[in-house]
Amino acid sequence: MSRAINDVTVRALASVSRDELAAILAGPPDRAAAWVAAAARNGIVEAQAVYGQYLLDGHGVERDVDEAFVWFRHAARRDHPMAMNMLGRCYEHGWGTAACAPVAVYWYRLAARAGLDWGMYNYASALALGHGIECDRVRALRWFRRAAELGHAKSLNFVGSFYEDGWTVDADADLALDYYRRSAQGGDFRGQFNYARLLAERGEIAEALQWLQRVPRTATAAFVVKMRGWLAASPVSAFRTLERTLTANTLTSATPNLTQEPHT
Repeated sequence: MSRAINDVTVRALASVSRDELAAILAGPPDRAAAWVAAAARNGIVEAQAVYGQYLLDGHGVERDVDEAFVWFRHAARRDHPMAMNMLGRCYEHGWGTAACAPVAVYWYRLAARAGLDWGMYNYASALALGHGIECDRVRALRWFRRAAELGHAKSLNFVGSFYEDGWTVDADADLALDYYRRSAQGGDFRGQFNYARLLAERGEIAEALQWLQRVPRTATAAFVVKMRGWLAASPVSAFRTLERTLTANTLTSATPNLTQEPHT
């Protein structure tokens, strides 16, 4: 435990105002982490969930997936929805514990039933892919739709895929386009790509190009590689030009602006 964490006393936690705490959390990461850690150690469940995320991300503290798992488990056992979801992520990816897909699904299901959109998405993904649970696309679509109704961008994209490919529903290109559009506007890079792809099929090349240009801002490196392959094979010259630009940017930049998937 760092000295900074020890310096935050119970009296300080009890007397800090809401505005003061907001300023602390928005300030230097190490100070924010010290306060969150102190609150977590004093039994505040929201702080336990947040501190787990700080440890997982290395936000203001040294990254420690084992300790992150411990704090997510503390909060999840006290019915904190996001902590339940993150405990599921730990079990899915083996962060701080042995990977176990069925246990991951157990926690995703609890988070979903608690009303958390990310829990719904992760539970639905497991059902759709048969990962840790028997594949059930009907139930998967039901949960994706519930998350989509809350505006969850990645779930909107997944519902679009169901309608495009005719999974458990009649294929409907117009509905797929609408779901992809809402996903794209919500910031999901897969939704942006799929929306652009269907726009291009309809001959709306200029608008499609605008969305394709947004994808690399938030997409994973692996997804950009796949997109570049699609662009390179396209009969649309503007798309092939974009692929060459992306390739040139990757070759000339030591740190391309490609992020990882969010932990949630």
